[in-house]
Amino acid sequence: MTHEMKLQPKYYDFIRFGTKRIELRLLDEKRQKIKIGDTITFLKEPELQESFQAKVIDLLKYNTFEELLNDFPISLLADERMTKEELKNTLEQFYPKEKQEQYGVVGIKLDLFS
Repeated sequence: MTHEMKLQPKYYDFIRFGTKRIELRLLDEKRQKIKIGDTITFLKEPELQESFQAKVIDLLKYNTFEELLNDFPISLLADERMTKEELKNTLEQFYPKEKQEQYGVVGIKLDLFS
């Protein structure tokens, strides 16, 4: 199955150029449909004209982003110029703690198609 996800330019580039290997999302109804082996087409916001595909190689399920961030180095989650605290704060702007507690979160481990 193929899924689509939109990414802000910075995070699009982090994944596209290999500095980010785990995409972090709320484990809502849409993300619950993702399975290992599925393909994700990432679209670069705001124009949605650029895209690339990646294969889902693992799903890392946690209660909160803070718990997930504690288990992995920043080099897999964003870019080494970003701190875990900055990443957590950014994620919480999109996904408040109440939503995290309601749904849980997922780290989608990716393998880029060459």
